[in-house]
Amino acid sequence: MEGCIFCRILAGEIPAELLFEDDNVVAFRDINPQAPVHFLVVSREHIASALEPGARDGGLLASVFNAVARVSEAEDIASSGVRVVTNAGRAAGQEVPHLHFHVLGGRMMSWPPG
Repeated sequence: MEGCIFCRILAGEIPAELLFEDDNVVAFRDINPQAPVHFLVVSREHIASALEPGARDGGLLASVFNAVARVSEAEDIASSGVRVVTNAGRAAGQEVPHLHFHVLGGRMMSWPPG
């Protein structure tokens, strides 16, 4: 989608530190980290949010959680725990209307988160 920052990253127009990629998703570091380790897992297909019908695709979700696990292991945060978050819609805090999951780790998380 034209103008979407994540689509531009996926197209190679904007640099990002890629951590993982497969046919469905790409993982890269967040530019504004909220934890010692903070990366995003972004769908290759432009899907606005988890509320879109395509976001419920089993293959896509399997790729998301495979990326979460593999990058968490590589970043040495899997054994201590991670927080995985996706926001759907402006009231939930979604800033980029492209399906993505934040993965945070390396510190204790509090609850409730927001």
